[in-house]
Amino acid sequence: MNLEVVVRDETQRDVPVITQVTIEAFREMEISDHTEQFVTEALRSAGALTVSLVAEVGGRVVGHIAFSPVTFSDGTPDWYGLGPVSVLPEYQRQGIGRALIREGLSRLKKIGALGCCLVGHPEYYRRFGFVNPVGLMHKGVPQDVFFVLPFGEHTPEGIVTFHKAFEADGR
Repeated sequence: MNLEVVVRDETQRDVPVITQVTIEAFREMEISDHTEQFVTEALRSAGALTVSLVAEVGGRVVGHIAFSPVTFSDGTPDWYGLGPVSVLPEYQRQGIGRALIREGLSRLKKIGALGCCLVGHPEYYRRFGFVNPVGLMHKGVPQDVFFVLPFGEHTPEGIVTFHKAFEADGR
């Protein structure tokens, strides 16, 4: 199926729909702790959604992606974390996540970001150029699911910390 996907900035009107899309996207995912909607809400409340995009098909929001600032123990600035990325189950495996990721990475580059990192599925994120870093870690996360994509020559070293909003659990 060849869908016409429109990727655009989120609007205030999209917020409740993004929450529902995120809940549905992660509902059946065994590796999820099912707090992704709370993370997105907390990032938005903290003003930490640097890039927040939705994907529409036929005028319906079917996907969302968030990018927020991260910090590194070596002091490297201007890097961002990708996530969560959500696509309604019936629209998964049709290129919507890929469209959101590509547009989001493009937007990061336009604002002068130096790179992006994430925790995610190894086979999926490698296709975008993400690699498992040497000399950089995210505490409590196995190295095989932690990825970076430098936009230049420098990859930070040490420990990365995602925004405090990633601790949100709805309580």
